[in-house]
Amino acid sequence: MTIAAGIDIGTSTIKAALFRVENGEETWLSRYVMRIRQRDPMELARVAYDAVLEDAKLRPEDVNYVATTGEAESVPFHTGHFYSMTTHARGAIYLDPDSRAALDIGALHGRAIQIDGRGKVLSYKMTSQCASGSGQFLENIARYLGIAQEEIGALSRQGDNPEVVSSICAVLAETDVINMVSRGITTPNILKGIHLSMAARLSKLLKSIGVVDGAVMVTGGLALDKGLVAALEEDISHIKDMKVAVHSHPDSMYAGAIGAALWGAFRFEKLAAANRVPAAAA
Repeated sequence: MTIAAGIDIGTSTIKAALFRVENGEETWLSRYVMRIRQRDPMELARVAYDAVLEDAKLRPEDVNYVATTGEAESVPFHTGHFYSMTTHARGAIYLDPDSRAALDIGALHGRAIQIDGRGKVLSYKMTSQCASGSGQFLENIARYLGIAQEEIGALSRQGDNPEVVSSICAVLAETDVINMVSRGITTPNILKGIHLSMAARLSKLLKSIGVVDGAVMVTGGLALDKGLVAALEEDISHIKDMKVAVHSHPDSMYAGAIGAALWGAFRFEKLAAANRVPAAAA
């Protein structure tokens, strides 16, 4: 039996997951998420780790491997680190074994990852950091429109005459939105237009790496934005020769932490078989 933890530090949140792997069966023991809010991510990583241990009623010495991903490579108590591309791929397979791609949409970028049935990365491509297809951009727009982030998805789905944002630069796109407000465009139509604009870029990412059919699992902070998921489905339905099923999961935001924990358990078992077990995390 192997107990492994995964800690994923993103731009705005920290996610932690704790798994038990025994005879090939993967059991999710605990999870935890918290906003960073200008605090020290390294200190918060310990808070998140302690929280999953307490929830699972385990002690640090019970954990065989602490795997990190994202910006968590400097977490002092980690055993090993995995690239976020590989952890989101593995997390997508855990959430839906039929997934053949992961679409990781975070605070600063979107990333399309083609995967096989084992969660191995076959190819990938990401948006530029300044593209207006990120969680941070949507958060800024929500603040300007005076709405909560949690309202974005539902309001977007009410849009009946969306006006698509044309700028790929987030700064210029925000200027477009200001102009829309001055012209009396409704909030639902502004948000749906933004979502359709983001969806068009994300769909192109998928197609550019050869994802033209099968299931795509949306991961990252925007995976639960139902307006964006609906816009992706709508955009893909209009692309010739692209028959992709877009899926999201209530736990999609944990994909990186899930993948880190499961890859950590896999690595520990391989090292144990070779009598090269790493030192336990302190």
